[in-house]
Amino acid sequence: MSAFAIEEPAFDVVKRYPQFELRKYKAYLVAEVVVPGPADKAGNTAFEYLGGYIFGKNKGSRKIAMTAPVSQTPAPIKIEMTAPVAQTATEGGYLVQFAMPREFTMDTLPEPTNPKVKLREMPAQTYAVLQYSGGWSQSLYEEKLGVLRRVASEANLKLEGEPIFSRYNAPFSLPFLRRNEIWIKVISE
Repeated sequence: MSAFAIEEPAFDVVKRYPQFELRKYKAYLVAEVVVPGPADKAGNTAFEYLGGYIFGKNKGSRKIAMTAPVSQTPAPIKIEMTAPVAQTATEGGYLVQFAMPREFTMDTLPEPTNPKVKLREMPAQTYAVLQYSGGWSQSLYEEKLGVLRRVASEANLKLEGEPIFSRYNAPFSLPFLRRNEIWIKVISE
């Protein structure tokens, strides 16, 4: 939990390495939206939709407690073609997610009134996670992502999928006090 006691998805630390952790996350629910880039603007754009959802823009006008992290990852969007099963992936911007409080199930979460906001259960999954403080610049993110990929490879972990950039603090937090993480799915140890 963070210093402000904001709820986070539950996980167990499988192993601690000098620069990162291997974590097994339990399944959790998210509200998510796909927004256009660039990466450094996606979170603010998404907040209009996701913040609206948790502040009451949902069926029943229910307010939902803020949780952490706010996660962001590049999102390809599949476009159905005219042939029955053919699909083409294209860069679709960024998938931004708010974790939902554990008190909810898919049946008890209020339905979003904005069709862009989707609800989904994230499956239990193991991630290599590198934590760092500092600003949210693309250059710092890419530097830390490079470190995580290198040290995970040195630990003989096989990674898969797009990295997930997770932010735990409000934008007005001082950068040196911010908790940022990069998660990458681990498919074999």
